[in-house]
Amino acid sequence: MPISSTAPSPATHPATVWQLRGRHADSAAADVLRASHARRMKDEGVLDDFRELPEERVFEARWRVDDEVTVRARLTLTDEEWMLVAEAERPWNMAWPSPVGMFWDLGPEAGWDHDTVAGLRFREANRLTEDDKEMRRLLKSCARESWAVHVVVHEAMTPDERGLRPLAALLPPGLEHRVVEHRAAPHQLRAVNWALKDLDVQVPRGGAVVLPPLPPGHETDEFSVRSVFLDGTPPTELIDVLSRFTALPRALPGGADEAVTALRERWGLLTLEEELARQRELVAMYAEALDAMTKSRDLYREAAERANEALAAYREGAAQPTGQTGPAAPTTPASEQQPGSPLHQLTRTFERLKRRPTKGDEGTS
Repeated sequence: MPISSTAPSPATHPATVWQLRGRHADSAAADVLRASHARRMKDEGVLDDFRELPEERVFEARWRVDDEVTVRARLTLTDEEWMLVAEAERPWNMAWPSPVGMFWDLGPEAGWDHDTVAGLRFREANRLTEDDKEMRRLLKSCARESWAVHVVVHEAMTPDERGLRPLAALLPPGLEHRVVEHRAAPHQLRAVNWALKDLDVQVPRGGAVVLPPLPPGHETDEFSVRSVFLDGTPPTELIDVLSRFTALPRALPGGADEAVTALRERWGLLTLEEELARQRELVAMYAEALDAMTKSRDLYREAAERANEALAAYREGAAQPTGQTGPAAPTTPASEQQPGSPLHQLTRTFERLKRRPTKGDEGTS
């Protein structure tokens, strides 16, 4: 029967992790990070510590929430994008401050808040295009490529000035910079649901829906809201849906698994206690390695001594006159000879030499 191979399950989003990827409008994003914001946050006591690794274009920060829960965050810059991963000592609480605000200035003129899907921004109500095919392509790209949580909101009727404002400002801090809002006009309901057909989700009239991918065992209806009142009040039901969605063990998007691993394994902004603990671990590891090397050296020394004894015994036996019987050369018990060891190979060579006839024996008949 052929052995069936199964693909490894994708890594899931840990409950302790907050992550986001975006683009910065300023080509000198590294200089923006170096400028003053994070260092000012440290001077004001918001951050416990902050450091930059210039050769890697990596920035690390550590702070506390609820006075006792430590959060570690790592922001990595590439040529066009930035990746931010933060991990807390407990499951993430959406009421905690956004990690974005620990690195980037949150002012309206800041250029960090562009999603990796072109044309979309965090903290804004992104109007859906009137081109049906372009709308379809855009929403599929959001579901497949973005690290953000995307939600489509349909206006049942044209809202007033308060309802036109982005919903991001009404969300908890942990969601505010993690959600991309797509806004569909009243007449776009049929078009947007046609565009969402490939994703197997539908937006209710005057409601909202979160875009997949969804974790196994969950239905799209669990993450849709029948009514969103665009009157300037917090969308309580939508906030509940978004909070539940982000808390689920969803599959990590492409590149996020590596970013989480880098945060955990290459973290360098240690406290004094953490540094001492790490040094103790290194000392224990080196001691274990040294002990293994010492035992290996002693085993080889013992094998060499036994080989020398066997060689001496062989020479003593070979020096006796032909035909004279003498004591057999001492041999090492088979249980002490490990296959492939130097002693085992040397003993086999001696046995072959002893079985060869001498010149005197060849002349006797």
